[in-house]
Amino acid sequence: MLRYTIRRFLGLIPVLFGISFLIFTVLRLIPGDPALAMLGERATPQQLAQIRAQLGLDKKLFFDFSGERNVFDTQYFGFMRQLLSGDLGTSIVRRTNVSTELSQRFPATLELTLAALLIAVVVGILIGIIASLRRGSAIDAGSTVFALIGVSIPIFWLGLMMQYLFAVNLGWLPVSQRLDTEFSRGFQGVTGLYVLDGLLLGRPQLSWNAIKHLIMPAIALSTVPMAIIARMTRSAMLEVLSQDYVRTAKAKGLRSRIVVMRHALRNALLPVVTIIGLQLGGLLSGAILTETVFSWPGIGTWIYAGVQGRDYPIVQSGIIFVAFVFVVVNLLVDLSYAFLDPRIQHR
Repeated sequence: MLRYTIRRFLGLIPVLFGISFLIFTVLRLIPGDPALAMLGERATPQQLAQIRAQLGLDKKLFFDFSGERNVFDTQYFGFMRQLLSGDLGTSIVRRTNVSTELSQRFPATLELTLAALLIAVVVGILIGIIASLRRGSAIDAGSTVFALIGVSIPIFWLGLMMQYLFAVNLGWLPVSQRLDTEFSRGFQGVTGLYVLDGLLLGRPQLSWNAIKHLIMPAIALSTVPMAIIARMTRSAMLEVLSQDYVRTAKAKGLRSRIVVMRHALRNALLPVVTIIGLQLGGLLSGAILTETVFSWPGIGTWIYAGVQGRDYPIVQSGIIFVAFVFVVVNLLVDLSYAFLDPRIQHR
């Protein structure tokens, strides 16, 4: 098990290097000039050249064979040196430290992602179990329709419709942000997760306010993974329920609830856990749209602003960080198989 874990961790290194190369290359293919974005349309050629030199944008992208500089004194190798040293650089537009901004914004995205994942897992697995136990019924057909709708509806459209209905018309929930002004003014969190911070600081009203702000974006973000988890749970449960050991358990007179939860569900969880791990990466990437619609101050809106301003350090660091979280979660999912099914051994 230990050897397998070490081997998998070492396997993450070329993956992350490949991702960094692709991100660096694709960003440079996007039309636009960061220096022009900083100085505006009225900037003179001399000013633009000076800014490009300060930011290192006057260097070659990958290799410099002109003889004027070191062959490796280029934008890509400079970026990799910073990345390997743990320095994510400085924002081109904001002129702030990228690592500091990332650490400040990640808790907001983490809270939103965990809330969406919790909704997706609980509701999705519950719907999948009920649909498998009522195979061929109206409930089963309804779960299929629900799954199709959940996968098909664009997140940004659903978010806008929820804002219009529950915030504008009914006034039940706030439109955007993480806290009302009366709570956010002067608030210093402990973990950055506002729901948890309110409980730790003995301010349950702050936690409730954070939950109200979290409901709409979390539901909007959870629809796609919820539908996928529901369908996967249904398929896995139907396969397990047809196995001999489940029929034997029923024949022995065990209660249906015990048969389903103890014998069927645990063995059906392997493919479901895999899907949940994959959907976590989808939630992090989908958070860009959701955070933009709900003005959620997380990594998503940060990357979106970086793309608009051609802020290479922000976009590169944000996407690499999301990719790192994604591959680590997939590794943890693989390692969890041995816990869910003792017959599986990693070597």
